[in-house]
Amino acid sequence: MPRLVDAFGGRAFDHGTAYITEGARAAALWLPPGVEPDEAAMDAIMEESLRPDISEDIGAIMKGMAEHHPHEPHWYLPLIAADPKWIGQGLGSLLMKHAVRRCDEEGIAAYLESSNPRNISLYERHGFRIIGRIQSGSSPVVTPMLRPAP
Repeated sequence: MPRLVDAFGGRAFDHGTAYITEGARAAALWLPPGVEPDEAAMDAIMEESLRPDISEDIGAIMKGMAEHHPHEPHWYLPLIAADPKWIGQGLGSLLMKHAVRRCDEEGIAAYLESSNPRNISLYERHGFRIIGRIQSGSSPVVTPMLRPAP
């Protein structure tokens, strides 16, 4: 899992856009405009670790994510998480407020894919709207969401 997190959102650390709450209770890894996840590393990790019976579905999910990903400059949230003991304490909202304020100041859109249906209302409260639905076979639904530039 640490390798996948690094491949998907680790470049946020390189750009100073990894936001972490006090005590590392929650974190959000935001990639600035023009910065993308490390696709080669993600592909290698998937190839090493996926069961053959789900690899086709994961490929379809990744294709769907690529199809929904905006082409215009945008901030991208590949990962947000909280320590399970701190879920429901407003830390996700705190992290979102900080990031969307920067998006607004820069006049730039923000994009994410939610793999957790419980988080969709959090994102909607911060101006994101659902722009699609990604699913293949028996995979969980991935929900692409866009927050337009102000």
